[in-house]
Amino acid sequence: MREHPLKIFTGTSHPELAMEIASLLNTPLGRSTTTKFPDSETHVTIDEAVRGANVFIIQPCHTPVNEHIVELLLYLDAFRRASVHEVTAVIPYFPYSRQERMSRGREAISAKVIASLIEHLGADRVIYMDIHNQAIQGFFNIPVDPLSAVKVISEYFSNQIFQNAAIVSPDVGRASMAGKYAELLNLPLVVMHKRRSGFRNVKTTHVVGDIQGRRPIIIDDMIASGSILTQLDELYQGGAVGKAYFAITHPILLPAALKLLNEDERIEKLVVTNTIPIPPEKMSDKIKVISVGPLLADIINRIHKEVSISERLVLS
Repeated sequence: MREHPLKIFTGTSHPELAMEIASLLNTPLGRSTTTKFPDSETHVTIDEAVRGANVFIIQPCHTPVNEHIVELLLYLDAFRRASVHEVTAVIPYFPYSRQERMSRGREAISAKVIASLIEHLGADRVIYMDIHNQAIQGFFNIPVDPLSAVKVISEYFSNQIFQNAAIVSPDVGRASMAGKYAELLNLPLVVMHKRRSGFRNVKTTHVVGDIQGRRPIIIDDMIASGSILTQLDELYQGGAVGKAYFAITHPILLPAALKLLNEDERIEKLVVTNTIPIPPEKMSDKIKVISVGPLLADIINRIHKEVSISERLVLS
């Protein structure tokens, strides 16, 4: 049987993560070029032979979201035209995942649109991490590997100083993910109920679970505007003690979130992963970044060698 060489490529969204993965797999990073034309069009080229290869293109689609999506789609088309054996889109941060249904009439289901484009442009498989809604997997007719950073982040909290902590879900929707943290760390689970009155207006109505005398570890899949950082009042009113920790996979970190993080003295640390690169101007002493490179490298290696990855999956 013919062997298909492993090739790791990257777009411009997160080359550092791709280089880490390629290094862990002891394979050179594939050569390619992305060019921005003066009229803002994107042009991509693959600068080496890839015929018959198993290609993995690393491209989290963070800000500027649409530019990174278009770049990914162009690479998928280029790989197909270059006669690769298979191409896997590795999208640690999957875009438009909060637009996975119609909440009112005459809306686009944007996550479905993105899934259709990725599939139509020739991806054979998709890998993403801690997607906002697991149902998005059903938008694809190709294999999807929904990974989670729960195990990776949990290792940080396995220290003895967290033995009297509690895992806090910021809403009912994240309770399943929080349950995984609580199970791995053998800590109690607390769930906050909240009511949303708009895209940005959220109010916590009540807290379910025993937070009395415990340090809160609040989990979520992403942090953008930072509304989750404003939910501490209810926890401390319920008896929480010590400074709070946040465990969040995708650090979008808009300016409002950074302001809240740096100004609230009750927050000890925001623990995130490198699914999205954090530019130097956004970093602070309160942010701890944990790499998902080893997890992604292991998954890519298992897929390439056609070995089961089920033991590495933690569905949230």
